[in-house]
Amino acid sequence: MAMIIGFLDIFIAFVFFLVFRCLLLYKQTHKPLLTNWPVLGMLPGLLLQVHRIYDWITEVLEATGMTFCFKGPWLSGTDILLTVDPVNIHYILSSNFVNYPKGMEFKKIFEVIGDAIFNIDSGMWEDMRNSSHAIFSRQDFQRLWVSTSVSKINQGLVPILENAVEKNILVDLQDVFQRFLFDTSTILMTGYDLKCLSIEMPKVDFGDAVDGASDAIFYRHVKPAFLWKLQYKFGVGVEKRLRRGLEVFDQLLETIISAKKEEIKSHDPKEEVTDVLTYYMTLDTVKYKHLKTSNNKFLRDTILGFLIAGRDTTASALTWFFWLLSRNPEAMTKIRQEINKNMPKFDPADLDKLVYLHGAVCETLRLYSPVPFNHKSPAKPDVHYKKTSVF
Repeated sequence: MAMIIGFLDIFIAFVFFLVFRCLLLYKQTHKPLLTNWPVLGMLPGLLLQVHRIYDWITEVLEATGMTFCFKGPWLSGTDILLTVDPVNIHYILSSNFVNYPKGMEFKKIFEVIGDAIFNIDSGMWEDMRNSSHAIFSRQDFQRLWVSTSVSKINQGLVPILENAVEKNILVDLQDVFQRFLFDTSTILMTGYDLKCLSIEMPKVDFGDAVDGASDAIFYRHVKPAFLWKLQYKFGVGVEKRLRRGLEVFDQLLETIISAKKEEIKSHDPKEEVTDVLTYYMTLDTVKYKHLKTSNNKFLRDTILGFLIAGRDTTASALTWFFWLLSRNPEAMTKIRQEINKNMPKFDPADLDKLVYLHGAVCETLRLYSPVPFNHKSPAKPDVHYKKTSVF
C-alpha cells in the first residue's frame, strides 16, 4: 500500500512539474504550445489554451503549415490529425470521400443524438440526405418556413426588443436568437409551437440540455474514452449534465411523437404534409430502404438532430453577425440602404438582390463558423498530400 501511495505522489509531482514547465514556457515565448511530453502528450498545452481553443488551434496550424498531428496521452486513443489545407480538405470531403466516414469513434462521442443524419454513414446517410432534401425543397415546406419566420419575428422577436428599449434593459441577444430559432425549428420539424420566445422569457429546458450536452461532447474529444465513460456511468462532471440533457430530449420527443401519431390517426393521411415529423411518419420507404420510419427511436434521433442544428448553428451565426455589425457601423448603414432600395416590402423573391448583405453573412461564417471542425476517421490507412499518413 505504501508503495502505491509513493508512486501516486511521484505521478502527481510529475504532472505539476509539467504544468509549471508549460506555464513558464508560455510566458517566455507566447507561442503555441507544441511540446509532446512523456505520458501526457500535448494535453498540458491544450488545457492551458482551452479558454481560447479555436484561436490557439488556428495559431498552431499557421505555425505548422496548415496540418498538424496532436498527440494525446499515452494509450488514450486521442491522437488527432488537424488540417485546414485546401488540398487535404478536398481529398477527404470529395475525391476520396468514401474512405473518410465519421467512424465509430465519432458515433460514440455523439451518442446523445443517436442515428441523426450528422451521426451516420454509408447507405443510411444517403437515404437520410435524399429524403430530407426532398422535404426541404418542397414548396409547401418553404412557404411554412417563410410564414413561420415572419410570424415569429413580428409576434415574438420585435415585442421583446421593443420592451427592452422601452424599459431600458439589457437582453442577451444570443439567448433571444436561440429561442427564436428553437420555436421556428420546432414548428418546422414537428408542427408544434413551444412558445419559448416571449417577453416573459420562460425557462427552456431543451436549451439547457443542449448546452450541457455540447460541453460534454467537446471535452470527449480530448479525454481518454475510459475516463468520460466512467464519468457518464456515475454522473460526474460535465457528463452529469449530458445525462440530464438526455432525459430532457427523450421526454420532450416522446411526448411530441405520441401526440403526432394521435393527430395523424384523426386526420386524412392525404392532407397536405408540411412539418418534417409528419413527413417521415407517412413516408413511403420503397426508395429509402435504410430508414425505419415506424420506429420511435428513428423518429426521435432524426428530429433531435434537426432541432439541435436548427437552433444552435443559425443562432450562433446571427449572434456573431450582429456583434460584427455593432463593431462596423459603416457596414450596417450599407446593409440598411441596400434593403431599403431593393426590398422596401419583404418578399423572399427579392433576397437575391441583397448582395452586400449576402457578402456580410458569408464573411461572418468565415470568421466565426458555427461548426468550426469536421470529425472524420479513415476506413483504411491512407497517405495524404505532402505524405501525411493516417490510420
